[in-house]
Amino acid sequence: MSIAIHRRTAIAAGLAACVFAAPSAARNGRTEALRSGDRSARIVVPFAAGGTTDLIARVVAGILSEATSWNFAVENRTGGSGNVSAEIVARAVPDGRTLLLGHVGTAVTNQYLYRYVPYDCAESFAPIALVGEVANVLVVHPSFRCRSLAELIHCCKAQPPFHMSYGSPAIGSMGHLAMEHLQGLAGIRLAHMPYRSRSRLIRDLRAGHVLVAMDNLPTCLPHIRSGAFHALAVSSAGRWFAAPEIPSVSEHGFGDFNATLWWYVAAPTGIRRALVNVLSEAIVKGLASEAAVARIRSLGVLETPRCADDLAAHIAAETVKWKTVIAAAGLEAR
Repeated sequence: MSIAIHRRTAIAAGLAACVFAAPSAARNGRTEALRSGDRSARIVVPFAAGGTTDLIARVVAGILSEATSWNFAVENRTGGSGNVSAEIVARAVPDGRTLLLGHVGTAVTNQYLYRYVPYDCAESFAPIALVGEVANVLVVHPSFRCRSLAELIHCCKAQPPFHMSYGSPAIGSMGHLAMEHLQGLAGIRLAHMPYRSRSRLIRDLRAGHVLVAMDNLPTCLPHIRSGAFHALAVSSAGRWFAAPEIPSVSEHGFGDFNATLWWYVAAPTGIRRALVNVLSEAIVKGLASEAAVARIRSLGVLETPRCADDLAAHIAAETVKWKTVIAAAGLEAR
């Protein structure tokens, strides 16, 4: 307990030093409130309360509230696949008290999928920490004749392009993009059947109205366990912790394949580097705790505690990959 208290005191002192040394625009606003006892802070989340992204944000909020002198609340601001929440953070005072719990869309793919994005993915944010990721899974209805990824690829190559189809929760969803990535590497082409919601896709797949689908693993796993779906491969770099019996795409000769939905924390650009380091350290250490690991993994998510520099490198690599995939698939911004 003594160690934890001393650590929190040290982090709080670091926060105070960073904040009070912030630019005058920030000092004249929220940092003045901090001097008067205001400890409020927020993590803006792109999706509604109760979903996986929201629950991950609450884990991070708890970590930061415990490690610092601030009280981080979760603020759910939906719309535009994360563009609404990202814009709010991009326009906020860069004092460390407004953070974004973003995902691969707000960091990378939205800029290629939307004609108008109200922020600059590369310039509007300062990376803080990578938080977690979740795998997608390629599943088929039990009546489908292909029982492995190798068989599916062979079957597609023996037929004209787009003769076979697959479903995903939406255009631009990670299930959609993961399948487009796989098709590009495998040299096959399937027709895409986008759904308006994940629940409709699951319903039609269970009924056999669609025979092939790519979606995130936690949603599909109960149906895989029950025998309603047959899993061909997971989209993570290796086998997934929650379903080690399912082979990965990379095991089928695609060694560099990795297509996961991932989450991160970022702040408005202009935040002082010292404050970035304080927040990043708190998140990375907090995510490694036994309680945080248990909570995150209960959601089917794998914790990925990485610092600000690692997150920046990850975003850069993912930007190259998904820009190439989206262009090769011919997906037009909408």
